[in-house]
Amino acid sequence: MSAAPEILSLGEALEALASPDSNERFSTATGAPLLVVDWPGAGEGGDDARLDVAVERLSSLACVTAVVARATGPAELGPLRDAFDVCVSDGAELARVRGTVATHPMASTTFVQLLRGSQSRTVEEGLVAESLAYSALQGGPEFLRWRAARARKVVPPDPDEGPVRATRADATLRIELNRPDRHNALSRSLRDALCEALDVALHDPSVEAIEVMGRGPSFCSGGDLDEFGDSPDPVTAHLVRTTRSPARGFARLAERLRVRVHGACLGAGVELPAFAARVTASSDARFGLPELLLGLVPGAGGTVSLPRRIGRQATAKLALMGGTIGAAEALELGLIDAIEN
Repeated sequence: MSAAPEILSLGEALEALASPDSNERFSTATGAPLLVVDWPGAGEGGDDARLDVAVERLSSLACVTAVVARATGPAELGPLRDAFDVCVSDGAELARVRGTVATHPMASTTFVQLLRGSQSRTVEEGLVAESLAYSALQGGPEFLRWRAARARKVVPPDPDEGPVRATRADATLRIELNRPDRHNALSRSLRDALCEALDVALHDPSVEAIEVMGRGPSFCSGGDLDEFGDSPDPVTAHLVRTTRSPARGFARLAERLRVRVHGACLGAGVELPAFAARVTASSDARFGLPELLLGLVPGAGGTVSLPRRIGRQATAKLALMGGTIGAAEALELGLIDAIEN
């Protein structure tokens, strides 16, 4: 079966999506991992009986769907535009999305499929779905290729005072990530200690506020890459991930939670804070979701927290475009609530 054209016009897309074979035509499994549609300008498009069908089909495709929206377009097409996985504004942004999808089509497709239902699930349902997808990809060729190409190092011991420092002053619990030499990368030991610290607040209603920050040059640089793939098997990893989950604690404590971030805020370093009622950042903070380039999806709750904070399409764009954004752009996006130095 031939792959879909590079970019479809709106009319071509409506016709193709109405076809009974659209799920075959646009699928990573059949060699077409990306569907791109050029959005119409004013006066184009209009009422079409196929719009509802297109919206439904876009939610079921096993590929990434992108719309190049250089113009607002007619108001009646709003639901269709919202149905795409990612919205880019120009060819340069599209090229970055295309690059990610081309090199990691399985992870990219799995990621957008997770996001499509993210806001209709409860937090707990979302965390389970995310973990199942993450675990499946751990056994896939893209992650195994990344792992085989990377030289693994021995993970150094944690500081003597532990990977997390928790102190209490009156009704405030202060939690500080404490692996500064590793940019507070989320290791198993840090994960477990963080869960224990959060449990204090979960069990003690007299804790009225929880402040979370990171010691050293970064808040959190994401998962510790030298531990990736060390679990006995993906199923065991899934069960552990859904048993000891900092994301669950962040979500349950959200209204009492204040997070201050700085430096590298990657992977878990952006996914966990996104649950909090208030997130402030220093001007040097940079944010990103690099997991797709490892052949994985965000696994620290990001497919649950980020769509609720910034929306599904913005979450997809942050990951699919790769790279990082700075504090000013994060503030504009709604990823953080203020910049404080």
